[in-house]
Amino acid sequence: MQVKDVMTSPAICVAPTQSITDAIRLMVAHKISGLPVITEKGQLVGILTEGDLMRRSELETAGHSWLGDLFRSPGHKAEDYVHTHGRKVADIMSQRPVSVGPETPLRDAIATLMLHHIRRLPVMKNDQLVGVVSRGDVLRALLPLMSGAPALSDDQSIRQSILKEYQAALHLGGRNTINVDVRNGVVDLDGTVTDERLRTAARVAAENVKGVVSVVDHITCIDPFAGVTIPPPSLP
Repeated sequence: MQVKDVMTSPAICVAPTQSITDAIRLMVAHKISGLPVITEKGQLVGILTEGDLMRRSELETAGHSWLGDLFRSPGHKAEDYVHTHGRKVADIMSQRPVSVGPETPLRDAIATLMLHHIRRLPVMKNDQLVGVVSRGDVLRALLPLMSGAPALSDDQSIRQSILKEYQAALHLGGRNTINVDVRNGVVDLDGTVTDERLRTAARVAAENVKGVVSVVDHITCIDPFAGVTIPPPSLP
C-alpha cells in the first residue's frame, strides 16, 4: 500500500502571509490538527500545527522561568517573542517540514510520523502539494485490513493457523508449552509458560486468527525463579 492510496487530497493549506486567526478558523472548521503552508508558486515552506499555537501571549502560556532566561541569548528571546506574539502564519509555523511522495510505501510514511512525533505529512509530487497523509488516514486504512479478510472454514485450519503463528512469533519451547484445541471456533488454550507476557501474547495471537469466536485461557504461568504458580484468569 502506498501513500496515494490513503492520503487526503486536495489538501487544505494556508499561505505564509495569512493571519493566524484565518488559519485557526480553517483548522476548527475542518477538524484538522495542522495546515501545510504554501506560497503563491506552490512551494512548501512550512506547516502550522496545534502545537505551534499552544504557547501564546493570549493564553498566558508564553512565559519562561527566570533561571531559563539567564542562559538564553537575546536572539533566542526575540525568536520566542515573535512565536508567541506573531500575527502571521510565517511568524509561528514550523519550518523545514518533513514530506513524503505519493508513491512512498505507507509503512515508511508511518515510520516517519512516529520518528518525528508528528500527526500529518504533506505529500509532494514534482515540488507541488498533492495531498496530506495523517494518522487519521492511517486509521481509516487499517480498519478494513483488520475486518475484511475471509474467515477460515474449519476448526482444524484455525488450529493450524494458531500453531503456525506461535512458532513464528512466540518461539515456544522448553518449559513454555501451549496446547490448542478448537471446537466450533472456540479456542481452548492449555499448558504452562514461565512468563505472564507469553500467556497474554498467546491469547492475542489466537484472537487474531480469522474464524475464532472466542478464546478460553487455561494456561498456567510458573515463575522459574520463585517457583510460584499463577493460575489462569477466572472466567467472568
